[in-house]
Amino acid sequence: MADFVDQVVLHIKAGDGGHGCASVHREKFKPLGGPDGGNGGRGGDVVLEVDPNTSTLLDYHRRPYRKAANGKQGQGGNRDGAGGEDIVLSVPNGTVVKNADSGEVLVDLIGVGTRYIVAQGGFGGLGNAALASTKRKAPGFALLGEPGDALDVVLELKTVADIALVGFPNAGKSSLVAALSAARPKIADYPFTTLIPNLGVVTAGETVFTVADVPGLIPGASEGKGLGHEFLRHVERCSTIVHVLDCATLEPGRDPLSDFDVIEAELAAYGALDDRPRLVVLNKADVPDARELAEIVTPMLEERGLQVFTISAASHEGLREVSFAMGAMVAAHRESAPVEEPTRLVIRPKQLGAADFEIRRTGENSFQVTGDKPERWIRQTDFTNDEAVGYLADRLERLGIEQALTKQGAVAGAVVVIGPMEGGYVFDWAPTLNAEAHHSGPRGTDNRIG
Repeated sequence: MADFVDQVVLHIKAGDGGHGCASVHREKFKPLGGPDGGNGGRGGDVVLEVDPNTSTLLDYHRRPYRKAANGKQGQGGNRDGAGGEDIVLSVPNGTVVKNADSGEVLVDLIGVGTRYIVAQGGFGGLGNAALASTKRKAPGFALLGEPGDALDVVLELKTVADIALVGFPNAGKSSLVAALSAARPKIADYPFTTLIPNLGVVTAGETVFTVADVPGLIPGASEGKGLGHEFLRHVERCSTIVHVLDCATLEPGRDPLSDFDVIEAELAAYGALDDRPRLVVLNKADVPDARELAEIVTPMLEERGLQVFTISAASHEGLREVSFAMGAMVAAHRESAPVEEPTRLVIRPKQLGAADFEIRRTGENSFQVTGDKPERWIRQTDFTNDEAVGYLADRLERLGIEQALTKQGAVAGAVVVIGPMEGGYVFDWAPTLNAEAHHSGPRGTDNRIG
């Protein structure tokens, strides 16, 4: 069906921080009234939020590139730049977010209102008013705004339902959902009528639960044949699996027992579903031959420890009994499962207690410096301004990088890369272990690695 998409690659970019402003206050009779450059505004975040009115990822399939607004640049007169507006992207309940490059699961979004900052906006640069100190009373420079996060993520929708109806195409799963609930899925007599997960809400006594009718299985589905994983991923969240077996099929080589074994083999091959309780529904009992076949296979399935119900989704025979059996299994699962409140805000974990930086020897007299602080400071520095470069050297010296390089065996002229080996910034190191330590600065943009 063209209007349902349950997996997309999304290219996202958070807003860049605005640059700080280097300005000097000027008025009549006070030509040099002191620094008054404002700070740059913070870039906007890209936020994912579970929306109950969103059921598909189609919008992101059509428009896969999303960007938050940049922060504004600071201005003179101590005027800070405005922050960039966040962009909030609505996703369906049950959306899994993965890093497209590594495959790492970043977050599993369950619960209406749950939010996740998938890309953080860059910090705005400080203006020269904020940089003024006893050492630099009138800084002639400002810090640059930091770039916002940019990454590709995979959004994967996994249906959130209590019960998954599994079975061959045309086994009657859609008809069963329609008969048990107010759902009205598309129903026809040809394979793969169901191309999207159909959800129905069922009430059995005091238990209210959801039933998912998802695309039919065929042999090889666990390897992607037919609708393959487009079916199986929607089974993962369900607490109970209900086999819907067609007792009226005329296809050669098929019968309820062999269908059951084929589907179980596909579930086992997919993995992580062995612990789900099973229930079997023998459908189409309104057909005389089908009823006779159901009577034959029922004891065979019961010998395997399964509850078996003979029903007709068309005539509604046996639906009350099977709905209450489903409700009992759902209630038992809910009683045994720990109570978890939906998380309303998910923030990306930060590593606590980590060192400010790390130094790694990369050659006889070459070293790599990594760490959040030094790499941030590099991004904030305007290397066309000598005073800004001197300020960076002071920050790196106070952080202890010079002392650490000395302990690692660095000598004058050592090549030091701050940041990744590809794309980092290259410096020639001049060791001066005193308050006036001065870094020789970058070699120039032509010598930037990468």
